[in-house]
Amino acid sequence: MRLHLTGSKSFRHPEVGDITLDFDAMALPAHPGLTLTAYSAEPGTPAHDALQLLSAWAATEDAGTATVTDGHR
Repeated sequence: MRLHLTGSKSFRHPEVGDITLDFDAMALPAHPGLTLTAYSAEPGTPAHDALQLLSAWAATEDAGTATVTDGHR
């Protein structure tokens, strides 16, 4: 089996459907055997739009669960 360091991967998300993202995998020298994988999408693509939508939903959900500590949200 060969480790691919770059390429694309397709995902199916229940809310936004199929998304194909580019990836880059990087070995973590301080932690042998672990790999960090970063996914991205080119601006203007359907995948980028889907990530923007998911990001907006996550931000809205995070804002809805914020706690009041000083009288302000």
